[in-house]
Amino acid sequence: MEPAKFIWMDGALVPWHEARVHVLTHGLHYGTGVLEGTRAYPTPDGPAVFRLDDHVARLLRSARIIGMPIPYSHGELRAASLELVAANGHRSCYLRHIAYYGYGAMGIDVRSSPVGVSIASWEWGAYLGEGTTDDGIRLMVSSWRRNDPNVVPPAAKATGPYLNSVLARAEAAAAGYDEAVLLSPTGQISECSGENIFLVRDGELATPPASAGALEGITQDTVRRLATDLGLPVHTRALVRSDLYTADEIFICGTAAEVIPVRSVDNREIGEPGPVTRKLQAAFAAAVRGSDPRYRAWLTLASQ
Repeated sequence: MEPAKFIWMDGALVPWHEARVHVLTHGLHYGTGVLEGTRAYPTPDGPAVFRLDDHVARLLRSARIIGMPIPYSHGELRAASLELVAANGHRSCYLRHIAYYGYGAMGIDVRSSPVGVSIASWEWGAYLGEGTTDDGIRLMVSSWRRNDPNVVPPAAKATGPYLNSVLARAEAAAAGYDEAVLLSPTGQISECSGENIFLVRDGELATPPASAGALEGITQDTVRRLATDLGLPVHTRALVRSDLYTADEIFICGTAAEVIPVRSVDNREIGEPGPVTRKLQAAFAAAVRGSDPRYRAWLTLASQ
């Protein structure tokens, strides 16, 4: 990771290497935090953050689910995000928002621990490796199941539950795959370790619902809307493992990953990235970089 100049931390811009927390921070020991990932892209009008308001809103929803009081408003977090991108001089970057219970008391009870909020930004290329956008990835179904919603709520983008994703991704990497897909406790396709998944069959798209443990992805929603505007039918419905093996095309999507084709699943060949995937990749690139005026409302200029 290439350091930037500043990190926004609890209301102020702090030099990158001075942004620190105490070793007894509650969130470090118990995973008590919520996070967001957002990207800024170069546009004809300057760097712009893609769907910033939607990401901030989801951060606040996640905090509400786990009962965490965020000491900043939507507007303050929005302004801080733009301030940071401008201060770091980024043309494009990834932003990581995190709110966490900090240093105050040790033990499960969070009531004596203050809530800290930070936003970091850095330049980040292809999340799954160079060439994956064009060539695609190899996917495996993980032996780890997605968190049960009555055990840990997957609707909250929370820090602790990401151990579930870490285990699945490590298992896939050790077996020689690029990414893992997790099934729900009842065996439905949920999502990948850090991305939503879409299947294409007979020209129609399908993606798992939140009830299968899939995060309600902002990039997932973007793809739905782009597909609809392209005249492609898209359904949110229950899917099972065999649906992966019989799909004409598969791709995954997320803020960090963007839109990535899948070449195979569990050594069942899907093949070269297909025409639907390519259309959506092109539409997504045009939307995030401001070259399609229909989606300008999704862009927030860093200079605002």
